[in-house]
Amino acid sequence: MGKGDKNVEELGCKKYGVPLYGAAWVPPAAAAVKEENAAESEAAVNRHVVLAGGGGEGHSGIPNALLLSTFDLESNSLSDQPVAKLGTGSDLPYRIAVHPGGEGVICSFPKSCRWFEWDSTTSTDEHTLSLRSSKKLLEQLEDVGQQLAMTFNSDGSLFAVGGEDGKLRVFKWPAMESTLSEANVHASVKDLDFSPDGKFLVSVGSGPARIWNVATSTSVASLPKENDEIFGFCRFSRTTDTDQVLYITTMRDKGGSIVKWNTTSWKRISSTHVVRDPVCAFNVSPDGKYLAIGTIQGDILILSSASMRVHTVVKKAHLGLVTALAFSLDSRALVSASLDSSARVTLIQDKKKDGMSLWVILFIILLSVAVYYARGKDFLPLKP
Repeated sequence: MGKGDKNVEELGCKKYGVPLYGAAWVPPAAAAVKEENAAESEAAVNRHVVLAGGGGEGHSGIPNALLLSTFDLESNSLSDQPVAKLGTGSDLPYRIAVHPGGEGVICSFPKSCRWFEWDSTTSTDEHTLSLRSSKKLLEQLEDVGQQLAMTFNSDGSLFAVGGEDGKLRVFKWPAMESTLSEANVHASVKDLDFSPDGKFLVSVGSGPARIWNVATSTSVASLPKENDEIFGFCRFSRTTDTDQVLYITTMRDKGGSIVKWNTTSWKRISSTHVVRDPVCAFNVSPDGKYLAIGTIQGDILILSSASMRVHTVVKKAHLGLVTALAFSLDSRALVSASLDSSARVTLIQDKKKDGMSLWVILFIILLSVAVYYARGKDFLPLKP
């Protein structure tokens, strides 16, 4: 076993044999789990993870597939092998969007998008979950080319998709009735996100970011870059009150930063430099307390959204670049996936429960030193 493989195992990663491009937590409703108490219901939130990836077209010998893995909270580990696997032939599954109501998963392929449904079965001794191809065809997303960004709004009633060709599409779900179809929004659409209240949709790509009014299907704001910035990913904060902000990751010569925007005036609030390496994945926790970024070096950083300070750093969490990040519904765990065929879950610990802060410890040490010297001075012999 090589040193790199050993490091991956020590970090709690699981290798699944295919380069991974998508990762998400499966909503508890998907498994139709009916717990008898709150503790079991909470545990079910962190039960399954869906992964997508493969070797693409050709004869590489690496299959293309959607995978399901289980996560055990007590041992902080994913299952050694996928508990379910659905092959996708020669088509590489790239991006995935899980319906928040547990209906299924939309996956983008090189030419089209396809809908998959959960297949839940219960026997006398266990409950199992798998995926199956759906009979529901997404005709509006046939032969549209590679879609780079996909997302549902919070209640699953709208679905937005952005293409490599720069076209933005929004549909009512599940009717797939088009509400917005705009070409040349960007040279290519890199990322999309709905605001928690469903009023706005942000799109990021080449050029400025754009804000769309969902009700009127019109662009209401353009967020310009500064100097040599390159916009990467976008997420609204997970709150519907007046403190709501928009986060956009940026790259400059000095590295990756996170820019905050006011969602009323659409003006910049602040820019926080986070890391030297390029950011290749980003997400916000459902409770809004944490931000997570992944780098091309395989590092993962979790930040406090309130202070914008780094909460947790996992150096070399993966041996390849991080392709996807997703927080669990209870915001206690972060799943990450990588081109090195590995997935891992990072638990988010409450720093306040880990003991006294470093600043308190330093203060006590300095105070002890001061007292020591003060007492020593009192016992010095008097000069003649």
